Amino acid sequence: MRLRLFNEAPNFDFFNRWKIWLGISGLMMIVAFGSFLMQGLNYGIDFRGGTTIRSESPMAVDIAEYRGAIDALGLGDVSITEVFDPSFRDDQNVAMIRIQAQDGQEAVTTDVIEAVEGALQSVRPDIKFTSVESVGPKVSGELIQTAVIAVVLAIGAVLIYIWLRFEWQFAAGAVLALVHDVILTIGIFSELQIRFDLAIIAALLTIVGYSLNDTVVVFDRVRENLRKYKKRDLKDVLNLSINETMARTFMTSFTTLIALIALFVLGGDVIRGFVFAMIWGVIVGTYSSIFVASAILLYLGVKRDWSKPDANAGNQYANIDA
Repeated sequence: MRLRLFNEAPNFDFFNRWKIWLGISGLMMIVAFGSFLMQGLNYGIDFRGGTTIRSESPMAVDIAEYRGAIDALGLGDVSITEVFDPSFRDDQNVAMIRIQAQDGQEAVTTDVIEAVEGALQSVRPDIKFTSVESVGPKVSGELIQTAVIAVVLAIGAVLIYIWLRFEWQFAAGAVLALVHDVILTIGIFSELQIRFDLAIIAALLTIVGYSLNDTVVVFDRVRENLRKYKKRDLKDVLNLSINETMARTFMTSFTTLIALIALFVLGGDVIRGFVFAMIWGVIVGTYSSIFVASAILLYLGVKRDWSKPDANAGNQYANIDA
């Protein structure tokens, strides 16, 4: 027995108000960029520099008690969060204490770490410290620069790949859709102040690959239908192509989201930020492959017959009625 998402081929009109969809996407990008400029990102220890101490105790974590003990040391802003994980034992209560690097220091000194551990042991004698991670400001600055270069190079490689495989109009639509996805992902992290670390950079690169795959599937069908229906309006060909790939797009996104949601709920705090970025990326990536990449292709027009030489170079692109 075969599972069918649609009994009949769908016939949705995705481009009846394509200018409105592009306007909404542009507005969301402006809001995301504005949030980034006004409040920035909540950089994790990888990018900010400092030290993270992971503690474990058989008794429940009392954040107020922990904070009261550490505040007496005068270390400035210290972040204390309890870690929840379904895999933990009943007597395994874990907390993360994050201390920013002090002014003029490359990282939190050993004396400061020992002082923090001693202060916590004074209020919770049974506490244990399972790990200590330190990153200096110089290293964190290099990580930020490397992360930006990685994302830019990935998008640049996509531009070249799509340009060689299709036409420059396809490349422009695909790359602008990827930029749209990356900006909105950074924007949601800025707006919600979710910790932004190296795992999120890995998620951004994964989102680029996922969104590209979805866009290429649609564009392949568009190219086939442009050759098949040479007299159809470009808008109709785009609608037909997206409807023909709708079942594949929906089922791929849906099954991916099932796995990601399971990881988000059960995977623990270590990968929760990465998984959240992936969930958001799948949603906006699916949206952008239809309402951004294809809409930009509709706006730019496209060559209708690749099999003939450019004898009619002046008429090689479809005219788009506003």
